[in-house]
Amino acid sequence: MSLHATNLSKSYSNGIKALDKLSIEIGVGMFGLLGPNGAGKSTFMRILATLQLPDEGQVTFSGIDILKDPYSLRMQLGYLPQSFGVYPKETAKSLLHYMAVLKGIVSKKERGLMVDDVLHRTNLTDVRNTFVSEYSGGMKQRFGIAQVLLNRPKLIIVDEPTAGLDPSERNRFLNVLRTVGSENIVILSTHIVADVRELCHNMAIIHHGQIIKHQPPQSSIADIEGFIWHKKVSENELEAVENRFLLLSKSFSDDNRQDVRIFSKEQPGEGFQSSSPTLEDVYFLTLKKAG
Repeated sequence: MSLHATNLSKSYSNGIKALDKLSIEIGVGMFGLLGPNGAGKSTFMRILATLQLPDEGQVTFSGIDILKDPYSLRMQLGYLPQSFGVYPKETAKSLLHYMAVLKGIVSKKERGLMVDDVLHRTNLTDVRNTFVSEYSGGMKQRFGIAQVLLNRPKLIIVDEPTAGLDPSERNRFLNVLRTVGSENIVILSTHIVADVRELCHNMAIIHHGQIIKHQPPQSSIADIEGFIWHKKVSENELEAVENRFLLLSKSFSDDNRQDVRIFSKEQPGEGFQSSSPTLEDVYFLTLKKAG
C-alpha cells in the first residue's frame, strides 16, 4: 500500500504557484510533511483529499487514480482539516452516530460498536455525552480523529493538527495519532518540527511548492553529525556571525546573550563548541540551502 504523487502543479488566480512539479512516494506508517506557512502543504493535502484538482500531474493510491476516481479513494480516506466546525447542542456520541450514517453504516448494532470503539481509542468515552461545542481545543481535535476513524480508513490526512493546543492537549492528541499510525498511511502536515520528531518514521520538507528533502528523521540528523556548533554571543557580535557562518537559529540565553547555532564542516574557532544535531537543525539548514 503506497501513495504516489507525480509532477503535481497548482497555481492560483492571484499568481501564486502553490505546487511546482511536486513528486513523492509515501508508504505505510506516520509520515511528516514539514514546511513553513505558504510552502504548499495545505494545497497538497487538499489535492490528496480529493477536495481540489491540480493544474497538472497524477496521484495514485494502491492502484487508484484518485483524480479520475475520487469516490474510490473517499471510501478509504480519513481527512482532518486544520479547522472544522461542529453542530451546537450535540453530544460526541450522537454526532458520531450521525456521521456514521452519512458514511453508510446503516446497521444500528454495527454503528454502536464502531462509535464506542472510536470513542475509546481517542480517550473520549468519559465525555461522550458532553456537547462537542463545549470541548477544549485538544478534545475537539481528538473528536476529529474519532470521526475520521469511523470508516476504518487506510489513508489518513491531518493538516496542522496541534496548532494552538497547549502542551498537555498536544501530548494527548499525539498519543492518539500514534495508535492509528502503525497499519495505515498517516500524513501529518505541520510546521511544528517537534510533532514530526516525536511521531514520524519518515518525512519530507516542502518549500515553494517543491519537495526539497525526503529522508527519515534519524538519517537526516545523522548526516549532519559533527557539523553543528553553538556559541553565546552579544548583540554586537551577532552580525559578524551572520556574515561569516551559516546561521541556523538563535535564542536568548539566561545572561541576555544570544545562543547561536551554526552549520560548519570545519571547526569555526572563536569559542564555538560542537553540539549534537537536532531535527530543527536539519529543517533550518534545508530551508537555508534552498533559499
